[in-house]
Amino acid sequence: MKSRQKTKKIMVGNTQIGGQDKIVIQSMTNTKTKDTKSTVKQILELENVGCEAIRVACLDIEDAKAIKEIKRKIHIPIIADIHFDYKIALKAIESGVDKVRINPGNIGDEEKIRQVVEACKIHDIPIRIGINAGSLEEDILEKYGGKPKAKAMIESAKRHVNILEKLKFNNICISLKASNLDLCLESYEEASKIFDYPLHIGITEAGTAFSGTIKSSIGLGYLLRKGIGDTLRVSLADNPIEEIKVAKEILKNCNLYNNCAKLIACPTCGRTQIDLIPIAKEVEKFLQTINKNIIVAVMGCAVNGPGEAKNADIGIAGGIKEGILFKKGKIIKKIPEKDLLITLKEEILKMI
Repeated sequence: MKSRQKTKKIMVGNTQIGGQDKIVIQSMTNTKTKDTKSTVKQILELENVGCEAIRVACLDIEDAKAIKEIKRKIHIPIIADIHFDYKIALKAIESGVDKVRINPGNIGDEEKIRQVVEACKIHDIPIRIGINAGSLEEDILEKYGGKPKAKAMIESAKRHVNILEKLKFNNICISLKASNLDLCLESYEEASKIFDYPLHIGITEAGTAFSGTIKSSIGLGYLLRKGIGDTLRVSLADNPIEEIKVAKEILKNCNLYNNCAKLIACPTCGRTQIDLIPIAKEVEKFLQTINKNIIVAVMGCAVNGPGEAKNADIGIAGGIKEGILFKKGKIIKKIPEKDLLITLKEEILKMI
């Protein structure tokens, strides 16, 4: 994997984005922001599974006002997602938001933009410029033949960045999202060569938990392996908790997420003598609560299991109505099949 792209550091609340190896995991609530009870509940659930920054939609002034109450009850930075109306941005900033997602060129004349920028300067709040292939400016689209292209995405980003830089504002993060994988990846690769601002990476409208996970894993994995990206969101048509789970798994497999357990699980075959699949699923769920860098194996047979998973810190392998517990490939003891899962959990807890 290439070394990380060097980017500027910005602070979103007390969370650093850019200027480091750590990739910050984000998600977005799907509640009505003004419904503070539901929004806080969802954010706290997301915190528990590893979300490190949360975005909320601000469709009107009431949504922006609600940020003040929400922020008092959560523990991660909150980002306001705003389109077009500069007054909503000003109210969100007044309410204590930690970052604003708004494209300056879309909020009106220079005076309106200046007011938002000055408010962000006073409160030391970054702005994310969110370029999306589906909403590029008409003149830029026309210039490039009427279809979104990477060059068009970059030109749009430059236009919005220039607006902020002319106002002497450089507390900026940039995203260039598209649902077309090739377009999205080419845009981010070009952006990484041009901008030194931190990049928020993601494949927008990626799909359901199944198709979206595959698409996001390919795209985000590719960018991360090339050292591109400072914060990410996996966009899925599902419960936002699934976005965090997928994001963590992508980062784990790119060696960019520490203090977490990794699972090795046998795909099963005719040699398997135990009901392995539900065990593997339960272990996977259990490991989401473990904040320690360990490798755990769930293998189908005692003949090959310990050898194939000898790099695992701990694991189990099935036999006929029983299994074995092993550590670093060394067999520790035999266990009745009914006790395999509970024994493995107990041993993991002893290790940590």
